[in-house]
Amino acid sequence: MVRAYDCDVLVVGGGIVGLSTAYAITRAAPGTRVTVLEKEPGPALHQTGRNSGVIHSGIYYRPGSLKARFAVQGAAEMVKFCAEHGLPCEVTGKLIVATERAELPRLHALVQRGRENGIPVRELGPAQITEHEPHVRGLGAIHVGTTGVCDYGAVARELARLAADAGAAVRYGARVEAISRQGGPPGGAVAVRTAFGEVLRARALVNCAGLYSDAVARLAGDDPGMRIIPFRGEYWELVPERADLVRGLVYPVPDPAFPFLGVHLTRGIDGGVHLGPNAVPALAREGYGRATVRPGELAGVLGYPGAWQLARRHWRYGAGEARRSLSKRAFTEAVRRLLPDVTVDDLIPAPAGVRAQAVLQNGTLVDDFLFAESPGMVHVLNAPSPAATASLPIGREVARRVLAGLR
Repeated sequence: MVRAYDCDVLVVGGGIVGLSTAYAITRAAPGTRVTVLEKEPGPALHQTGRNSGVIHSGIYYRPGSLKARFAVQGAAEMVKFCAEHGLPCEVTGKLIVATERAELPRLHALVQRGRENGIPVRELGPAQITEHEPHVRGLGAIHVGTTGVCDYGAVARELARLAADAGAAVRYGARVEAISRQGGPPGGAVAVRTAFGEVLRARALVNCAGLYSDAVARLAGDDPGMRIIPFRGEYWELVPERADLVRGLVYPVPDPAFPFLGVHLTRGIDGGVHLGPNAVPALAREGYGRATVRPGELAGVLGYPGAWQLARRHWRYGAGEARRSLSKRAFTEAVRRLLPDVTVDDLIPAPAGVRAQAVLQNGTLVDDFLFAESPGMVHVLNAPSPAATASLPIGREVARRVLAGLR
């Protein structure tokens, strides 16, 4: 007898959220047949593997939001997961530093927000700042003890291994080219055609495609109500002989109008110190270099009303980011606000990342995690920072939604 389905759940996307979802499904409902389809030759080659590796505490996020809840829970779980599986991880703590008097009220508001989110925070004066970071200067700071660093690529590979050990199939090089809903057994089926030309049928589909989450939703016949606008995060790194300028993690006070945290200093799990990111629009969804242009993807952004609304609303902020992108000296000046001893010669280029930022048609930046559901499908449409930190609870949330649909 021909089996009605090739598997129970198809997960599109082999980044940390997709693999966490597959892992969570196998734990919550053993025996559920899960297949992960990833277009690249291995896991976590885009957003997951191209970030600074910070385990975020959740201090920035509105109390009660999904970001706040998932980040606080996810940070503790990520540290525990790394310890249990022998993955590199270090809880370093971080400083959020005010360098101008106008930033002090926002700094105090962050203290209150952190306490509302249940995060241990401590206010510091200028002398206490130098006790933690001798080369950092500021008028005041917050010390957040639960922040750390890890290797999210290693975490994703371990999640893939655990999911596979529990019976899931993780298939690489399997780009999804077509999705359709079909009738048949009760509840119908979802059919996916991959670049190999094969057709896989499942009872449900989970879209964790990151930079292509909106495109996969439309491929499935669903209107996502938003568009992914890619922003390239450009990093520099301190030359090794100057890495001792930074002991841990140092952040500026963020502008609450934007989802970006500003140029910060991050001592990674490998001991190197990254500076950035500087956020500028990318000319392709995987536009890691300035010369990377995909005309079709660029046309999609330029033809989207939300992109123009966003540009009109925030052009001054964007101009500053563009200036720092084009001028190493301007970028260095931004770093010197926190780290006065750094010079242009201390910086060397580091690999860039691209952030998948969901933007509504009116130009509003989607600030929280965004999920959408339709018969047989769950779409993860916006998984911004702190998605890697929060990947374990996010995976459980997505698994809960898709399993409820199966029942």
